[in-house]
Amino acid sequence: MKITFLGTGTSQGVPVIACECEVCKSLDRKDKRLRSSVMIETQGNVFVIDAGPDFREQMLRANVKHLDALLLTHAHKDHIAGLDDVRAFNYIQKKAIDVYAREDVQIAIKNEFSYAFAIYKYPGVPEINLHKVENKTFDINHINIIPIEVMHFGLKIFGFRIGDFTYITDANFINDEEIQKIKGSKVVVLNALRKKKHVSHFNLEEAVALLKIIKPEHAYITHISHMMGFHEEVQKELPDFIKFAFDGLCIEL
Repeated sequence: MKITFLGTGTSQGVPVIACECEVCKSLDRKDKRLRSSVMIETQGNVFVIDAGPDFREQMLRANVKHLDALLLTHAHKDHIAGLDDVRAFNYIQKKAIDVYAREDVQIAIKNEFSYAFAIYKYPGVPEINLHKVENKTFDINHINIIPIEVMHFGLKIFGFRIGDFTYITDANFINDEEIQKIKGSKVVVLNALRKKKHVSHFNLEEAVALLKIIKPEHAYITHISHMMGFHEEVQKELPDFIKFAFDGLCIEL
């Protein structure tokens, strides 16, 4: 299994275009973060988790030629706004793209991209097959996917476990039952927005504490705002088994 971090950033905080903070002006490419997304390549399949506003750029940057499915964590715009750009894969693959999401996320998609679900469709609209995800194991092309239900303040959202890999973003609470579903993963990716406490995201201290409970062989921090600080400096503060993820990072599992 190959995992590629397509983006490790967030829309939280001052927009980069208007920001004068030192992190946003950094010349280190590891401080340049598109919205959070990850690509999993396994057994001939290509899955991407989340399709935010940077989806098209991420697909081009990673030279993605084929896409088997999109898995969506929740309906916030920084995680679904790029869905229109699946039309490129529609054209290349000559079929609709399978999108797996909770029922509430599907409702949001149908509202936001109503033209893609119209009875009489305009030529060239994105072709999407929606598949309902509940909090139970499902499979895509014979690959088992285990949803991990987490809380994003008052919103229930899904992380996903595929084999020994677990990916969770936008969480600020995970109950004991769901933590048990994560345990045993060799690699866990978990969100941490900044060092200061936040109402709907783990901060760095909270993420590290939870990862010490889960005890994966390797862990990676994602969904990082510029308020976290410089990549190289924050990395020095982390335990050895936890790495600060960055856009373009690839790991083999």
